[in-house]
Amino acid sequence: MHDTELYKERNLVERLFQKLKQFRRVATRYERKAKHYLGTLHLAASMICLA
Repeated sequence: MHDTELYKERNLVERLFQKLKQFRRVATRYERKAKHYLGTLHLAASMICLA
């Protein structure tokens, strides 16, 4: 038996990661510094939200 609400949240997170992987810089972690990678991640997430 599974928790339906927990499954919905997990599915939402997994779909977000799949969308983020479409951005090559995010998927390959092209940036060396963590703060630059985080900025790229924020930019990609913003683009996903606007689409």
